[in-house]
Amino acid sequence: MAEKKMVATREGYGEALLELGAENPNVVVLDADLAAATKTAVFKKAYPERFFDCGIAEANMIGIAAGLAASGKVPFASSFAMFAAGRAYEQVRNSVGYPHLNVKIGATHAGITVGEDGASHQCNEDIALMRTIPGMVVMCPADTIEAREATKAAAAYDGPVYLRFGRAVCPVINDKPDYHFEIGKGTILREGTDLTIVATGICVGSSLEAAEKLAEEGISAEVINICTIKPLDEELIIQSAKKTGKVITAEEHSVIGGLGSAVCDALCKSYPVPVLKIGVQDVFGESGSAAALVEKFKLDGKGIYEQIKDYLK
Repeated sequence: MAEKKMVATREGYGEALLELGAENPNVVVLDADLAAATKTAVFKKAYPERFFDCGIAEANMIGIAAGLAASGKVPFASSFAMFAAGRAYEQVRNSVGYPHLNVKIGATHAGITVGEDGASHQCNEDIALMRTIPGMVVMCPADTIEAREATKAAAAYDGPVYLRFGRAVCPVINDKPDYHFEIGKGTILREGTDLTIVATGICVGSSLEAAEKLAEEGISAEVINICTIKPLDEELIIQSAKKTGKVITAEEHSVIGGLGSAVCDALCKSYPVPVLKIGVQDVFGESGSAAALVEKFKLDGKGIYEQIKDYLK
């Protein structure tokens, strides 16, 4: 089997910003003194007059982005998820969400795969926070290709968008000539009949690995990639649930308020079935390598497989 290409989703974000800068003179980028890490530095180098380093002042950065949006610009405000969604939550809610301004928030280094930076920097609550803001679109790409396309789709969308990216490399799974991205639409990556795995972010690749292991034991798992957590592709998830009768969600985020909660909301009102939520189980992260943490929190292919097997018992 050919070795999978491994690239961080934040790389796709930087590539998309560079493309958007060439296509639309109204696209501007703001960063909180983290341009090298968030990958906005490529935009800064190409379009320095449209790049604003706001320093370590994320709340102020969001306010500036709101003002730029109100004046007709398309601002992308970038920082680590812990700061973009956590530290600046009030400004995102009141200055961007409430007036429904056209601000795009590029939040990198989300989840436990921030690694050695530890629990203080591992934001496992950001999807929950952003989902609760009325009118906010929330996206979490599965690979660098989807990250690039989601960023471009966010630029074309009129309204606030939260884009979640990772620090660590993950497998490229969408390198197909027929790949198409659309806000609010999920994708069936693997057909199945016995259970449905609904995954987002790095857990999409892990879920495909788990499905392979399950198939070796005669268990047919359908795998759905959900990049847009809000608005959720409820129709696709309900259709799959009707076919398989069992749903598992997988995310590099708290099981409280994230993808799992969104899927449960959709199913309980339309087609209630048993749901297992795989993710960070109401605990803080720890310091360690990204790979070690993914294994410890059982978000790799083996871990997801084992949790599903336990659930089926």
